[in-house]
Amino acid sequence: MLVALTLVASLLTPVPPGTPPAGPPALTVPGAEHAEVAALDDLTTAGTATTGHTDPADWAGLHASATVNPTGVPGLQIDGYFPDTSTGNATHGWNHDSQFVIRLPARWNGGLVVSGTPGNREQYANDYTISDWVLAKGYAFAATDKGNVGVDFHLDGRRPGDAVAEWNHRLTQLTVAARAVVRQRYGKPPARTFAAGISNGGYLVRWQLENRGWLYDGGVDWEGTLWRVKGDNLLDFLPEALKAYPDEEGVRAAGFAAGSEFLWPFHRQYYWELTQQLYQKELDPSYAGAPADYDYDARRPYAAVAKIALTGRITKPLITVHGTLDALLPISRSSDVYAAMVGPHRPFRYHRVAGGTHLDSLVDAHPGRLTPLLPVFRSAFEELEGWVSR
Repeated sequence: MLVALTLVASLLTPVPPGTPPAGPPALTVPGAEHAEVAALDDLTTAGTATTGHTDPADWAGLHASATVNPTGVPGLQIDGYFPDTSTGNATHGWNHDSQFVIRLPARWNGGLVVSGTPGNREQYANDYTISDWVLAKGYAFAATDKGNVGVDFHLDGRRPGDAVAEWNHRLTQLTVAARAVVRQRYGKPPARTFAAGISNGGYLVRWQLENRGWLYDGGVDWEGTLWRVKGDNLLDFLPEALKAYPDEEGVRAAGFAAGSEFLWPFHRQYYWELTQQLYQKELDPSYAGAPADYDYDARRPYAAVAKIALTGRITKPLITVHGTLDALLPISRSSDVYAAMVGPHRPFRYHRVAGGTHLDSLVDAHPGRLTPLLPVFRSAFEELEGWVSR
Protein backbone atom coordinates (compact mmCIF):
# COMPACT_ATOMS: atom_id res chain seq x y z
CA MET A 1 0.00 0.00 0.00
CA LEU A 2 1.01 3.63 -0.29
CA VAL A 3 1.81 5.33 2.98
CA ALA A 4 1.26 9.08 3.04
CA LEU A 5 3.77 10.99 5.09
CA THR A 6 2.74 14.53 5.99
CA LEU A 7 5.67 16.76 6.81
CA VAL A 8 5.96 20.04 8.66
CA ALA A 9 5.99 22.90 6.16
CA SER A 10 8.94 24.62 7.81
CA LEU A 11 11.14 21.60 7.08
CA LEU A 12 10.57 21.83 3.35
CA THR A 13 12.19 25.09 2.34
CA PRO A 14 13.02 25.50 -1.35
CA VAL A 15 16.26 23.75 -2.26
CA PRO A 16 18.16 23.83 -5.53
CA PRO A 17 17.90 22.58 -8.17
CA GLY A 18 14.26 21.53 -7.55
CA THR A 19 11.67 23.56 -5.70
CA PRO A 20 9.07 21.58 -3.73
CA PRO A 21 5.48 22.78 -3.82
CA ALA A 22 4.29 25.33 -1.29
CA GLY A 23 2.82 24.01 1.92
CA PRO A 24 3.27 20.63 3.57
CA PRO A 25 3.24 18.01 0.77
CA ALA A 26 2.33 14.39 1.42
CA LEU A 27 5.21 12.11 0.44
CA THR A 28 4.40 8.54 -0.54
CA VAL A 29 6.78 5.62 -0.90
CA PRO A 30 5.25 3.59 -3.74
CA GLY A 31 4.63 0.00 -2.70
CA ALA A 32 5.67 0.48 0.94
CA GLU A 33 3.71 -1.22 3.68
CA HIS A 34 5.13 1.02 6.39
CA ALA A 35 7.23 4.20 6.44
CA GLU A 36 8.33 6.75 9.02
CA VAL A 37 9.87 10.14 8.34
CA ALA A 38 12.26 12.16 10.46
CA ALA A 39 13.80 15.58 9.96
CA LEU A 40 17.44 15.34 11.08
CA ASP A 41 20.14 17.91 11.67
CA ASP A 42 22.68 15.46 10.28
CA LEU A 43 21.96 12.55 7.95
CA THR A 44 25.53 11.24 8.17
CA THR A 45 26.58 8.59 10.66
CA ALA A 46 28.00 11.29 12.94
CA GLY A 47 24.41 12.34 13.56
CA THR A 48 22.37 9.20 12.93
CA ALA A 49 24.46 7.10 15.31
CA THR A 50 23.26 9.34 18.13
CA THR A 51 19.63 9.67 17.04
CA GLY A 52 19.06 5.96 16.33
CA HIS A 53 18.68 6.40 12.56
CA THR A 54 21.47 3.97 11.75
CA ASP A 55 22.98 0.86 13.30
CA PRO A 56 26.78 0.95 13.66
CA ALA A 57 26.84 -2.84 13.84
CA ASP A 58 25.64 -2.90 10.23
CA TRP A 59 28.70 -1.09 8.91
CA ALA A 60 31.32 -2.37 11.36
CA GLY A 61 34.41 -3.87 9.75
CA LEU A 62 33.92 -2.37 6.30
CA HIS A 63 36.35 0.55 6.54
CA ALA A 64 39.82 1.33 7.79
CA SER A 65 40.18 3.29 11.02
CA ALA A 66 41.89 6.18 9.20
CA THR A 67 38.78 6.85 7.11
CA VAL A 68 37.61 10.46 7.33
CA ASN A 69 33.96 11.13 6.52
CA PRO A 70 32.03 14.37 6.04
CA THR A 71 29.41 15.42 8.59
CA GLY A 72 26.68 18.01 9.01
CA VAL A 73 24.20 17.20 6.22
CA PRO A 74 20.65 18.15 7.31
CA GLY A 75 17.60 16.68 5.64
CA LEU A 76 14.86 14.08 5.82
CA GLN A 77 15.15 10.35 6.43
CA ILE A 78 12.46 7.79 5.64
CA ASP A 79 12.66 4.32 7.19
CA GLY A 80 10.21 1.61 6.31
CA TYR A 81 9.58 -1.73 4.65
CA PHE A 82 7.90 -3.26 1.64
CA PRO A 83 5.47 -6.17 1.98
CA ASP A 84 7.34 -9.42 2.66
CA THR A 85 6.76 -12.72 4.42
CA SER A 86 10.24 -13.21 5.93
CA THR A 87 11.15 -11.77 9.32
CA GLY A 88 14.94 -11.91 9.68
CA ASN A 89 15.50 -8.16 10.06
CA ALA A 90 14.79 -7.13 13.65
CA THR A 91 15.78 -3.47 13.21
CA HIS A 92 13.37 -1.02 14.90
CA GLY A 93 11.65 -4.04 16.44
CA TRP A 94 9.78 -4.57 13.17
CA ASN A 95 10.93 -8.18 12.61
CA HIS A 96 10.26 -7.66 8.95
CA ASP A 97 12.50 -8.04 5.92
CA SER A 98 12.63 -5.73 2.90
CA GLN A 99 13.44 -2.77 5.11
CA PHE A 100 14.79 0.35 3.41
CA VAL A 101 16.17 3.77 4.18
CA ILE A 102 15.80 6.85 1.97
CA ARG A 103 17.72 10.06 2.75
CA LEU A 104 16.89 13.43 1.22
CA PRO A 105 19.47 16.17 1.88
CA ALA A 106 18.35 19.78 2.25
CA ARG A 107 20.86 20.81 -0.40
CA TRP A 108 20.21 18.49 -3.34
CA ASN A 109 22.47 18.24 -6.38
CA GLY A 110 19.82 16.61 -8.58
CA GLY A 111 21.07 13.04 -8.22
CA LEU A 112 20.18 9.77 -6.50
CA VAL A 113 22.41 6.89 -5.38
CA VAL A 114 20.84 3.51 -4.60
CA SER A 115 22.49 0.50 -3.02
CA GLY A 116 22.04 -3.02 -1.77
CA THR A 117 24.06 -4.30 1.15
CA PRO A 118 27.22 -6.42 1.26
CA GLY A 119 27.09 -9.88 2.76
CA ASN A 120 23.78 -10.50 4.49
CA ARG A 121 23.75 -7.22 6.40
CA GLU A 122 20.86 -4.88 7.00
CA GLN A 123 19.92 -1.64 5.27
CA TYR A 124 22.40 0.62 7.07
CA ALA A 125 25.49 -1.37 6.04
CA ASN A 126 26.54 1.23 3.44
CA ASP A 127 26.03 4.23 5.69
CA TYR A 128 29.68 4.83 6.55
CA THR A 129 31.24 3.71 3.27
CA ILE A 130 28.80 5.20 0.74
CA SER A 131 25.92 7.20 2.23
CA ASP A 132 27.91 9.76 4.25
CA TRP A 133 30.05 10.75 1.29
CA VAL A 134 27.38 10.92 -1.41
CA LEU A 135 25.02 12.85 0.88
CA ALA A 136 27.74 15.46 1.42
CA LYS A 137 28.01 15.76 -2.36
CA GLY A 138 24.29 16.53 -2.46
CA TYR A 139 22.88 13.20 -3.62
CA ALA A 140 19.75 11.62 -2.26
CA PHE A 141 20.54 8.11 -1.05
CA ALA A 142 18.51 4.91 -0.69
CA ALA A 143 19.43 1.41 0.48
CA THR A 144 17.66 -1.92 0.95
CA ASP A 145 18.38 -4.97 3.11
CA LYS A 146 17.78 -7.05 -0.06
CA GLY A 147 14.70 -8.85 1.29
CA ASN A 148 16.34 -11.44 3.53
CA VAL A 149 19.16 -11.03 6.03
CA GLY A 150 21.38 -13.06 8.31
CA VAL A 151 22.92 -16.50 7.97
CA ASP A 152 19.53 -18.15 7.46
CA PHE A 153 18.69 -16.15 4.34
CA HIS A 154 18.54 -19.43 2.40
CA LEU A 155 15.33 -20.35 4.25
CA ASP A 156 13.49 -17.64 2.32
CA GLY A 157 11.87 -18.56 -0.98
CA ARG A 158 10.25 -21.74 -2.21
CA ARG A 159 12.98 -23.04 -4.49
CA PRO A 160 16.78 -22.97 -4.62
CA GLY A 161 18.02 -19.58 -5.77
CA ASP A 162 14.84 -17.69 -4.86
CA ALA A 163 16.40 -15.84 -1.90
CA VAL A 164 19.27 -14.36 -3.91
CA ALA A 165 16.95 -13.64 -6.85
CA GLU A 166 14.86 -11.58 -4.43
CA TRP A 167 17.87 -9.33 -3.83
CA ASN A 168 17.69 -8.13 -7.41
CA HIS A 169 13.94 -7.56 -7.22
CA ARG A 170 14.26 -5.56 -4.00
CA LEU A 171 16.87 -3.20 -5.44
CA THR A 172 14.71 -2.60 -8.50
CA GLN A 173 11.70 -2.00 -6.24
CA LEU A 174 13.62 0.47 -4.11
CA THR A 175 15.02 2.34 -7.10
CA VAL A 176 11.56 2.87 -8.57
CA ALA A 177 10.20 4.00 -5.20
CA ALA A 178 13.14 6.28 -4.38
CA ARG A 179 12.94 8.01 -7.75
CA ALA A 180 9.27 8.73 -7.06
CA VAL A 181 10.02 10.07 -3.57
CA VAL A 182 12.77 12.31 -4.95
CA ARG A 183 10.36 13.74 -7.48
CA GLN A 184 7.80 14.48 -4.79
CA ARG A 185 10.34 16.05 -2.45
CA TYR A 186 12.19 18.25 -4.92
CA GLY A 187 9.63 18.80 -7.65
CA LYS A 188 11.50 16.95 -10.38
CA PRO A 189 12.90 13.47 -10.98
CA PRO A 190 16.60 12.81 -10.42
CA ALA A 191 18.77 13.97 -13.29
CA ARG A 192 21.17 11.12 -12.53
CA THR A 193 20.54 7.79 -10.83
CA PHE A 194 23.59 5.73 -9.90
CA ALA A 195 23.84 2.26 -8.37
CA ALA A 196 26.74 1.49 -6.05
CA GLY A 197 27.61 -1.45 -3.84
CA ILE A 198 30.22 -3.64 -2.18
CA SER A 199 30.62 -7.43 -2.62
CA ASN A 200 27.05 -8.78 -2.85
CA GLY A 201 26.03 -5.15 -3.33
CA GLY A 202 28.47 -4.93 -6.23
CA TYR A 203 26.86 -8.01 -7.76
CA LEU A 204 23.53 -6.18 -7.57
CA VAL A 205 24.99 -3.21 -9.47
CA ARG A 206 26.12 -5.53 -12.26
CA TRP A 207 22.77 -7.32 -12.44
CA GLN A 208 20.79 -4.07 -12.50
CA LEU A 209 22.88 -2.59 -15.31
CA GLU A 210 22.50 -5.82 -17.27
CA ASN A 211 18.75 -6.23 -16.71
CA ARG A 212 17.22 -2.91 -15.57
CA GLY A 213 19.50 -0.43 -17.25
CA TRP A 214 16.71 2.02 -18.06
CA LEU A 215 16.48 2.92 -14.37
CA TYR A 216 20.10 4.04 -14.08
CA ASP A 217 22.73 6.28 -15.60
CA GLY A 218 25.63 4.14 -14.40
CA GLY A 219 27.14 2.33 -11.46
CA VAL A 220 30.20 1.51 -9.39
CA ASP A 221 30.78 -2.12 -8.49
CA TRP A 222 33.20 -2.63 -5.59
CA GLU A 223 34.45 -6.26 -5.73
CA GLY A 224 31.11 -7.69 -6.80
CA THR A 225 30.38 -11.40 -6.36
CA LEU A 226 30.44 -13.31 -9.64
CA TRP A 227 27.67 -15.78 -10.40
CA ARG A 228 27.68 -17.73 -13.65
CA VAL A 229 26.12 -21.06 -14.49
CA LYS A 230 29.30 -22.73 -15.73
CA GLY A 231 32.71 -21.69 -14.57
CA ASP A 232 33.99 -19.36 -11.92
CA ASN A 233 31.80 -18.76 -8.88
CA LEU A 234 32.36 -19.17 -5.16
CA LEU A 235 30.85 -22.68 -5.12
CA ASP A 236 33.61 -23.58 -7.55
CA PHE A 237 36.77 -22.01 -6.09
CA LEU A 238 36.07 -22.00 -2.32
CA PRO A 239 35.85 -25.81 -2.04
CA GLU A 240 39.12 -26.03 -3.97
CA ALA A 241 40.78 -23.69 -1.48
CA LEU A 242 39.29 -25.51 1.51
CA LYS A 243 40.51 -28.87 0.26
CA ALA A 244 44.01 -27.57 -0.48
CA TYR A 245 44.63 -25.48 2.65
CA PRO A 246 47.24 -25.11 4.15
CA ASP A 247 49.14 -26.15 1.02
CA GLU A 248 50.05 -22.83 -0.54
CA GLU A 249 50.47 -24.17 -4.05
CA GLY A 250 47.03 -25.74 -3.94
CA VAL A 251 45.34 -22.58 -2.65
CA ARG A 252 47.03 -20.51 -5.34
CA ALA A 253 45.81 -23.03 -7.90
CA ALA A 254 42.29 -22.27 -6.69
CA GLY A 255 42.83 -18.67 -7.78
CA PHE A 256 44.11 -16.94 -4.65
CA ALA A 257 46.91 -14.55 -5.48
CA ALA A 258 50.54 -15.05 -4.61
CA GLY A 259 51.30 -12.47 -1.94
CA SER A 260 47.95 -12.90 -0.20
CA GLU A 261 49.10 -15.87 1.89
CA PHE A 262 49.23 -13.85 5.12
CA LEU A 263 45.47 -13.29 4.79
CA TRP A 264 44.50 -16.92 4.34
CA PRO A 265 44.39 -18.11 8.00
CA PHE A 266 41.87 -15.42 8.92
CA HIS A 267 39.71 -16.10 5.88
CA ARG A 268 39.94 -19.86 6.31
CA GLN A 269 38.75 -19.51 9.91
CA TYR A 270 35.96 -16.99 9.40
CA TYR A 271 34.89 -16.84 5.75
CA TRP A 272 35.75 -19.65 3.35
CA GLU A 273 33.78 -22.49 4.91
CA LEU A 274 30.90 -20.36 6.20
CA THR A 275 30.45 -18.63 2.85
CA GLN A 276 30.55 -21.91 0.93
CA GLN A 277 27.99 -23.46 3.28
CA LEU A 278 25.58 -20.52 3.12
CA TYR A 279 25.42 -20.45 -0.67
CA GLN A 280 25.42 -24.22 -1.02
CA LYS A 281 22.35 -24.29 1.25
CA GLU A 282 20.73 -21.64 -0.93
CA LEU A 283 21.61 -23.06 -4.35
CA ASP A 284 22.02 -26.80 -3.71
CA PRO A 285 20.25 -27.62 -0.42
CA SER A 286 20.21 -31.40 -0.94
CA TYR A 287 24.00 -31.65 -0.65
CA ALA A 288 24.97 -33.28 2.66
CA GLY A 289 28.74 -33.64 2.40
CA ALA A 290 31.64 -31.59 3.72
CA PRO A 291 32.19 -28.08 2.29
CA ALA A 292 35.67 -29.01 1.03
CA ASP A 293 34.24 -31.98 -0.89
CA TYR A 294 31.63 -29.99 -2.79
CA ASP A 295 32.02 -30.53 -6.55
CA TYR A 296 30.11 -27.87 -8.46
CA ASP A 297 30.53 -29.48 -11.85
CA ALA A 298 29.32 -32.84 -10.55
CA ARG A 299 26.43 -31.38 -8.53
CA ARG A 300 25.28 -29.11 -11.39
CA PRO A 301 22.93 -26.74 -9.51
CA TYR A 302 22.51 -24.97 -12.83
CA ALA A 303 18.81 -24.17 -12.64
CA ALA A 304 19.21 -22.34 -9.33
CA VAL A 305 22.31 -20.43 -10.43
CA ALA A 306 20.65 -19.48 -13.73
CA LYS A 307 18.15 -17.40 -11.73
CA ILE A 308 20.93 -15.13 -10.51
CA ALA A 309 23.64 -15.50 -13.15
CA LEU A 310 25.42 -12.57 -14.75
CA THR A 311 26.01 -12.25 -18.47
CA GLY A 312 28.28 -9.21 -18.82
CA ARG A 313 25.74 -7.55 -21.11
CA ILE A 314 25.65 -4.20 -19.30
CA THR A 315 23.70 -1.40 -20.94
CA LYS A 316 24.95 1.60 -18.93
CA PRO A 317 28.42 2.77 -17.82
CA LEU A 318 29.94 0.57 -15.14
CA ILE A 319 33.19 0.91 -13.20
CA THR A 320 34.47 -2.12 -11.31
CA VAL A 321 37.02 -1.80 -8.47
CA HIS A 322 38.70 -4.93 -7.09
CA GLY A 323 41.80 -5.57 -4.98
CA THR A 324 44.53 -7.88 -6.24
CA LEU A 325 44.92 -9.47 -2.78
CA ASP A 326 41.24 -10.24 -2.23
CA ALA A 327 41.28 -13.38 -0.10
CA LEU A 328 37.55 -14.10 -0.24
CA LEU A 329 36.66 -13.43 -3.88
CA PRO A 330 40.03 -13.83 -5.61
CA ILE A 331 40.34 -11.35 -8.44
CA SER A 332 41.45 -13.95 -10.99
CA ARG A 333 38.25 -15.94 -10.43
CA SER A 334 35.96 -12.95 -10.01
CA SER A 335 36.33 -9.49 -11.56
CA ASP A 336 38.99 -10.52 -14.09
CA VAL A 337 36.46 -13.03 -15.38
CA TYR A 338 33.61 -10.53 -15.35
CA ALA A 339 35.71 -7.99 -17.26
CA ALA A 340 36.25 -10.61 -19.96
CA MET A 341 32.51 -11.34 -20.01
CA VAL A 342 31.74 -7.66 -20.56
CA GLY A 343 34.30 -7.39 -23.33
CA PRO A 344 35.77 -4.32 -25.03
CA HIS A 345 32.65 -3.00 -26.73
CA ARG A 346 30.42 -2.20 -23.76
CA PRO A 347 30.65 0.85 -21.45
CA PHE A 348 32.99 -0.61 -18.85
CA ARG A 349 36.08 0.48 -16.92
CA TYR A 350 38.05 -1.74 -14.59
CA HIS A 351 40.45 -0.77 -11.80
CA ARG A 352 42.61 -3.55 -10.37
CA VAL A 353 43.91 -2.15 -7.08
CA ALA A 354 47.35 -3.42 -6.13
CA GLY A 355 47.34 -4.54 -2.49
CA GLY A 356 43.60 -4.21 -2.02
CA THR A 357 41.69 -6.93 -0.19
CA HIS A 358 38.05 -7.70 0.50
CA LEU A 359 37.74 -5.93 3.87
CA ASP A 360 39.24 -2.49 4.36
CA SER A 361 39.34 -3.13 8.11
CA LEU A 362 42.20 -5.57 7.52
CA VAL A 363 44.37 -2.59 6.58
CA ASP A 364 44.58 -1.89 10.32
CA ALA A 365 45.49 -5.49 11.14
CA HIS A 366 48.36 -5.50 8.62
CA PRO A 367 49.92 -2.01 8.61
CA GLY A 368 51.79 -1.15 5.45
CA ARG A 369 50.79 -4.34 3.62
CA LEU A 370 47.37 -3.49 2.20
CA THR A 371 45.74 -0.69 0.21
CA PRO A 372 42.29 0.54 1.35
CA LEU A 373 39.69 0.40 -1.41
CA LEU A 374 37.34 3.09 -0.12
CA PRO A 375 39.43 5.99 -1.52
CA VAL A 376 39.58 4.17 -4.85
CA PHE A 377 35.82 3.69 -4.79
CA ARG A 378 35.32 7.43 -4.20
CA SER A 379 37.66 8.29 -7.08
CA ALA A 380 35.83 5.81 -9.29
CA PHE A 381 32.49 7.39 -8.39
CA GLU A 382 33.77 10.82 -9.42
CA GLU A 383 35.17 9.26 -12.58
CA LEU A 384 31.69 7.90 -13.30
CA GLU A 385 30.17 11.34 -12.75
CA GLY A 386 32.48 12.84 -15.34
CA TRP A 387 32.02 9.94 -17.76
CA VAL A 388 28.22 10.17 -17.64
CA SER A 389 28.17 13.97 -17.84
CA ARG A 390 30.12 13.77 -21.09
